[in-house]
Amino acid sequence: MEAFFSKILLIIFAFSFITHSIQANEGPYQQSNTLFIKNSCSSTTYPRLCYTSLVKHADFIQTNHVLLTGTALNVTLASAKSTSAMMSTLAKSQGLKPREAAAMKDCVEVLSDSVDELRRSIDEMSHLSTSNFELMMSDVQTWVSAALTDQSTCTDGFQEVNADGEIKTVVRGRIVQVAQLTSNALALINKLATSHP
Repeated sequence: MEAFFSKILLIIFAFSFITHSIQANEGPYQQSNTLFIKNSCSSTTYPRLCYTSLVKHADFIQTNHVLLTGTALNVTLASAKSTSAMMSTLAKSQGLKPREAAAMKDCVEVLSDSVDELRRSIDEMSHLSTSNFELMMSDVQTWVSAALTDQSTCTDGFQEVNADGEIKTVVRGRIVQVAQLTSNALALINKLATSHP
């Protein structure tokens, strides 16, 4: 059991240190793209995380607000999916106390809902047009807010359980990162929603 959690912690530790550096010899377009991302991220709750999670997609995003927001949602979905998969694996671990197992089961369920809500918001973003902009952005805001609430429900459920320190640390660390990415995506969505004439 201890070896299993040590492996999980090591994997998470490795992932959190994988960073993509920006080359020193950027061209003028690359510089304006990264500056656009930096400026856009400055209005989010976690600007540093926002920037590091999006800057590797600078060539794709360029200086387009819709692409920036869509990319933020895709990055968030990828993180939510990997966290959900990890939680499913942890929930099947041997040696969990009944209350820990119940909290994990609830967590897996709400994370699955969160993944669905993020998927729906990405799908809606792909159908954005001038005629339906306000209605669709309102739907996207609702779904991403719901996804954030689901993630909070997971961490809240674990706060109430007198869980093993290691499990609690693993769960909290991963959920907090997903929640921060979701919060940033929501901030960019809100900004995009208000930018439409």
